[in-house]
Amino acid sequence: MAVLGVSAVLLAGCEDGTAHDGDNPQPVSPTWQELTLPAPPGPPGRLILRDMVACAGRWYLVGGVADATRATRPAAWTSGDGTSWTSLPIAADSFYGKQNVLYSVGCRDGVAAVVGAKVGGAHGYPRVSTWRQRGDGTLVEVAASFETYGGPKAVNVSRLAGGPAGWLIVGNRSSGAAAWVSPDAADFVLVEAAPELASDTRGVSWAFDAVAGPGGWLAVGGVLPRGRIDRDPAAWTSADGRSWRRTTLPGTSDYEELQRVVMAGDTAVAVGLRGRAFGTWRQAPGADWAAAGGFGALGAGGVPSVSSLVASGGWLLAAVSDGARHSVWASSDLGGSWHEVVPATQLPAGADRDVSLLAVGERWWLVADDGTRSGFWWAPAAPAPG
Repeated sequence: MAVLGVSAVLLAGCEDGTAHDGDNPQPVSPTWQELTLPAPPGPPGRLILRDMVACAGRWYLVGGVADATRATRPAAWTSGDGTSWTSLPIAADSFYGKQNVLYSVGCRDGVAAVVGAKVGGAHGYPRVSTWRQRGDGTLVEVAASFETYGGPKAVNVSRLAGGPAGWLIVGNRSSGAAAWVSPDAADFVLVEAAPELASDTRGVSWAFDAVAGPGGWLAVGGVLPRGRIDRDPAAWTSADGRSWRRTTLPGTSDYEELQRVVMAGDTAVAVGLRGRAFGTWRQAPGADWAAAGGFGALGAGGVPSVSSLVASGGWLLAAVSDGARHSVWASSDLGGSWHEVVPATQLPAGADRDVSLLAVGERWWLVADDGTRSGFWWAPAAPAPG
């Protein structure tokens, strides 16, 4: 597998909320070790790496393969230890399913489910497929009507999560934030125009991410109040993925939204945009959501985003893009303060470029795709900065 050139360059943090010890930034410096993935079956091509997950002693990595003509096909790998990886068989049925790049993977009881897409058709919209895992490990494309994920009301299909209640996908329709639910990943039911979840007289809702939480599901995003041009951060809870309750988080007059969420023990932590920087919000059991630390700064161009957020071993790890480059940040106090992480490679941002993180126990994994090549590394969790 061709990988990105390794660089130990750490770009200095900006003043907008970057964690400091006195006047000196305290970077976190993992010892990254490169991993090699086996080539998937089929014609050779460059690997497109997009998302990782682990549960119940099983790791998954998903993406695709692009050949010399830029034609794509889905690809996925699995591991029992996070170090040695094997390619998963893929069973695609539809025209676009055979061209999917898999971009969001969830895990439940050691079994994966996946969302993938391929841009196509007369209007150039993403053609979305979901995938379930058979007992023999094969990822099988799930047949669905076109309007389940597409159609005239489609906006986007965002993230997939697994949990005790089954599977949940969040995304957005013309009616606002939406969800897709399934007990077994074999058939997802669209939940759109749902009270509290969808747009209403309070504003236009948008969902980015979800996670299994106490008592059901927790989704995060933002709401654009009527007559305003900036979003307020929002979270939604549901026992079954069908009926939702909205909470508008404490905000400021700046643009704010939650883009990724994770459970750090029994505390929910979300990271998103906060004005001209990135911010953290958290909710302890029985408490209201509260704003926590900020970090980084947004660039002058490009689209800022949070591409990954994970928690393990007392650490939070976040991958963000300021529009020009991706960076990785770590927090050992549930997002109260953040330190930039020395990456395994330079991390440019832009179309077809992505960074994903995974943390299990005392180990971290990093995937980086610069649009031409991909790299995959792991590291022992770094010691907390002094």
